[in-house]
This record gives sequence, structure tokens and C-alpha cells, in this order.
Amino acid sequence: MQHFTVHHDGVTIPVSRGGRGRPLVLCPGLSSTQADLHELTELLRRDHDVVTFDLRGHGLASAADRYSFDAFLSDLAAVLAELDLPSAPVLVGYSLGADLAVHYAAEHPDTVGELVLIDGANPLPEPFITEVDLAEFLAMSDGLATRQEAQRAKDTARQVLLTARNILDLNLEIDVVRSAILDRYRKIDHPIRMIMSTSIAGDSGEGRAPRHNQIWRAGIERLVRERPYVSTFWLDTDHRSVSLMPRKSRRSSGGPQSRQTDI
Repeated sequence: MQHFTVHHDGVTIPVSRGGRGRPLVLCPGLSSTQADLHELTELLRRDHDVVTFDLRGHGLASAADRYSFDAFLSDLAAVLAELDLPSAPVLVGYSLGADLAVHYAAEHPDTVGELVLIDGANPLPEPFITEVDLAEFLAMSDGLATRQEAQRAKDTARQVLLTARNILDLNLEIDVVRSAILDRYRKIDHPIRMIMSTSIAGDSGEGRAPRHNQIWRAGIERLVRERPYVSTFWLDTDHRSVSLMPRKSRRSSGGPQSRQTDI
């Protein structure tokens, strides 16, 4: 294992690298850290030279004065610029990390060999957060920020320094980013595999869950209609659990039963 730091834009990004095989860079999502993805990382290191890192304000990375989509994208770009890899890596992104991976690959097509996108980068046909949902999402952000504050006292490797307002603003921004992400996909010719949860908003039959789960499915169907080369695997789980990436998936979008989702 190698551990080093990347300094850019006034922040310090911790990076870890280990394993053997094809290079792979794993980008975490909003409110997730490389420590949270430890189980997935250990599995990937059996067959890959895996690089993990924390985004600004997450885990062991330093705090920042801005937490925008472009700021997080600059973190990913800074890490990749520091790596001396023998070949273009597989770029794996979870949640927000998937959106970052798509944007990076569209802007730097020669530096990426393949994309694996886990429950993110979905070209949503309509926003997740409407005026009706705003109060509920703010309450969710408050609850998440409170839990994260308690986490900081127990385990700095899993801490998140963002406030409830930071989290809500980022979710609103991600809605806008995803509404236009099809244009980014049009610039990517590399293989793309997507691993998506069937119940991103939970499996409740009430409240916002049915609408959000339907929008999530519709976004991927929209993508596959335009970019049929994208392989999609649906997992019967929620957003948090899909990051563990079980070896068996439910069904490939528009295709036969898929037996595994190995990278």
C-alpha cells in the first residue's frame, strides 16, 4: 500500500494505492469516504491496482471554502494528474462520484480506459427535488449533518465536514447537472457499465419513494435508448447498499439475466 497527499486549490486530498493488475481509480460520492468503501476496495484490489481518495470535506481530506460540483471535479482531476499509471485506468464512481467520472471522461477522453458508474450519473427526465420535496430534503440534510457531526468524534476517516445547507445545495446542483449529462455521454466512446439500485429512494409505497424510483428508472431507460452500448445492471437494493456491489444483479436493462457484475 502507498499513501500520499495531493495539494491543490487550498485543500489536501489523501490518496491510497494498492493491489495488482489493471489500474482502477475509485471516486466516492457525496457524504461517502474511502473508508466507507473499504469493503468494495478490498475486493477490487484482488484484480486491480486500485487508487482511492477522499473528496474535500470528507474523511481525511481538509475542509474547503466551496463545495460545488466543479470543486469536487477539480479534486478528481488533481488526483488523476498526480498518478503515474502504466495505462488508462478504469474510472469507477459511486453516486456523485459517477457524475464526476462522466464529466472527467468527457473532458479528458484519452486518459480514461473504461467507466463503471454505481448509482449515479443518471440523465434524469425531471428533477428529484421539487418545491414540494424541498422541506423534506432540508430535514434529511439536517439529520445527515447531525449524524456526521457525531461521527467526527468517533472516526475521522469517515467524517464529513459539510453543513446541512452544503448538502442540500449540492443535491439541488446535482439535479441540474444530471438534467444535462446526456451531452457529456455523447462525448465518450469508452465502454460504460452502470450498476443501479431499483430503490434509490427506498422501497416504501408512500411519499416520495415511488415517484423518485420511477424517475430513476426512466433516466436510465432514456440513456440506453440513445447510447445502446451502455451496459446496465439493476440491483434489488437501495442507494447505500448498492456501493457494496453484489456479484449478482437483478436484470440487465433491456437484456437477459446477468449473472455477475465484475469490473
